[in-house]
Amino acid sequence: MNDLNDNLESPFKLLVSFNKLLNHYEDLAKSDDEFQAAKAKRVLKTASAYPILREGFSEVSILEERKKEIGIILQDSFSPVLTKNEIKTASVPFHNLIFNSSERFKTILQEAGDDFELKIKNMPEDDKYIIACTIILAFCYGYNINFKRPFYYEIPNANGIMQYYKILYNADFTEIVPTKDAPKITQDDVDELLDNFENIDLWKTKFPKDSYLFKGFVISNIFNVTDDQSISNIKTTLIGEDKRKNEGFMENFHAIFQSLLGLKDIKVGFSIYNKEDGIFERVYGVGMHSFLLNDKETANCVDALCEWSYNRLLHEKKYFSVSDVDQMLKKAECKAPHIETLSAQGIKSAIFAPIANDEGLMGILEIVSEKPKVLNSINANKLEDVMPFLVSAVERSKSEEETIIESIIQKECTSIHPSVYWRFVKEARHFIKDQLNGKDSSFNKIAFENIYPLYGQIDIKGSSEARNSATRKDLTLQLNAIKSIVEQAFQIENLPIYEQFLFQINTYLERLKTNFQVDSEQQISTFIKQDIDPVLEHLKSTDILQDEVQSYFESIDKKVEVLYHHRKDYDDTIALVNKEMAALLDKKQVDAQAMYPHYFERFKTDGVEHNMYIGESITKEDSFNPIYLYNLRLWQLQVMIEMENAFYLMQSEFPVKLDVASMLLVFNQPLSISFRMDEKQFDVDGTYNARYEIVKKRVDKAYIKGTTERVTQKGKISIVYSQKEDEKEYLRYIKFLQSKKYLDNDVEIVELQDLQAVTGLKAIRVSVLYHKKNNDKEFYTYDDLMKELNV
Repeated sequence: MNDLNDNLESPFKLLVSFNKLLNHYEDLAKSDDEFQAAKAKRVLKTASAYPILREGFSEVSILEERKKEIGIILQDSFSPVLTKNEIKTASVPFHNLIFNSSERFKTILQEAGDDFELKIKNMPEDDKYIIACTIILAFCYGYNINFKRPFYYEIPNANGIMQYYKILYNADFTEIVPTKDAPKITQDDVDELLDNFENIDLWKTKFPKDSYLFKGFVISNIFNVTDDQSISNIKTTLIGEDKRKNEGFMENFHAIFQSLLGLKDIKVGFSIYNKEDGIFERVYGVGMHSFLLNDKETANCVDALCEWSYNRLLHEKKYFSVSDVDQMLKKAECKAPHIETLSAQGIKSAIFAPIANDEGLMGILEIVSEKPKVLNSINANKLEDVMPFLVSAVERSKSEEETIIESIIQKECTSIHPSVYWRFVKEARHFIKDQLNGKDSSFNKIAFENIYPLYGQIDIKGSSEARNSATRKDLTLQLNAIKSIVEQAFQIENLPIYEQFLFQINTYLERLKTNFQVDSEQQISTFIKQDIDPVLEHLKSTDILQDEVQSYFESIDKKVEVLYHHRKDYDDTIALVNKEMAALLDKKQVDAQAMYPHYFERFKTDGVEHNMYIGESITKEDSFNPIYLYNLRLWQLQVMIEMENAFYLMQSEFPVKLDVASMLLVFNQPLSISFRMDEKQFDVDGTYNARYEIVKKRVDKAYIKGTTERVTQKGKISIVYSQKEDEKEYLRYIKFLQSKKYLDNDVEIVELQDLQAVTGLKAIRVSVLYHKKNNDKEFYTYDDLMKELNV
């Protein structure tokens, strides 16, 4: 750089000048104090030989050429007596060029290293131009726009620990003069600028580049504010969102505490105190660690700490330090588990500080070092200033966690669907308002009127028979295993009781083959638990048939305490079917909600059921049109077909081969639903509307009129309805889906036998066309698919 103004985008044309300082010395030269006057005259004489020092210059080379003279002029400003204590520089604004500094400042830069580049930390490049303009407004026009903000240097010390330095500028020796190119600034201009800080083009129009002459220099008085800035950084860091997910959070935290304590090789950890269970828990998050727990997830407080440290942290709520872990380990003689844990991690000194409020301990801040004596009771005192912010952060975090937990419970256990959430919010606000106004507050009834219901289910066919079959097989295996042991025991000891047990076992085995009833499982389980298990324990304790008995007990599931093989396959299949079908339905629901918002809920039973309600009162907007109802009905039918296909594509992966049957229930008239606070769910309102719920619960078990055939059949979609217009509507949808090869051409319309209190129901049944694999262009009926899959 040859000239100060090279590559400088600024309204200033910079000139280094000592004119105002020399004017001050002219006054001192007239002083009655002979010593001061003589000194001032010496400075003026030095400057007079080089008029450019007063007139001003921008060539950087002159700073070096006139270094000696500049040093004399600035001697009073940079006292030799204080030069090793004060941190001070002389420079020009918005420039990193420093032409005079105290010895201490030079030492600080030297310790930072040759590759360190000095920059003002928090002065954005984009703001420099505008800041210069605000200075002009104050100097030249008297508009004092308060843009004062602290500026900092971040400079590492000799140990690599970041130090923070605050800069205070003294602009007493500066002059700012408009050039002929500077537009005159009016009050209207100022008013316009006040509302357009970020409009850099506007500022450049009012203050063109190089339109003002800056003559002089600024003195920067610099102060080490590392402690204050570290505390501020801790506050800023703790305020941040998603701290646990931020990969740089703990790295920054280590660095901040290193600056605060002035120690390079220290690390920070945390552990949570769970008062309810009396344990310390790990804090989960990227880079987070607990040095108290080491590799454990949790630890009982009394097992993690010695008695003294337990009382210190939990009862007194005061910090303590361990300055020499190795020495303390020898003294403790295995009576200080936290010391042993630290030693196992190679830690040589540590500080434990309780994060506690008036209600008690919430967690522990752990600061550790691999060097002895580095952390001690003296530097632990520095934590006094930061602990309140940690306490506030943990309190906020606990509150947020409680909110998240409540949200998860609501979502997973008592879900309020997003489509109606606004109504609950509205009612909750009324509730709070009444409470604040001292009124009797109650949560008013939440109801939605004139909405259209849609219901569908994909049900596992023959689930009861499959469950009974699995139960019979498991009980038969278990009884035969018991029979084998008892027969051997009877041969060893000819006891009549063994013979009686064998008779009972054979009786149960025969019933399992020919007469399995609802209570058969309970009877056999009771017999085994009360009569057989004590005998087997006896045989085991007397070493009779010990291996056989041990093998039998190993075959028994520990949770359900029965032989759980075929039943487990069945239960696993049901769970897997429900999981996959529900996941597919949830995924498709995202698209449906985007088309038009509606209420949706699903239930897992032996299959997956779902309810949907659509209408004006749910959306809160005057936007509902019957077209959205028709669209949702078509979407529902199409998704049910896709669920059928998805089921049979993955059927081979299930432990037990099962079939499904799908059904839709069409209800022509709008109805009303309200939220039942006791059951935490929506139910239909009114006697007439209750008919809909009755049909829902009974229709899948309904028979075709005059037959013993159920309306729901594997391989078919059944659409149950009562009105002729519904029949016409769904026949149109079926025809459309037949054209897309979703459905076969075997449409049939059947009448259903009357249900209790419900008559006149009909059903459209049509076969689903299946794919053998994803992206398969071939279509199969159910029977064809089973043949293709060799099932």
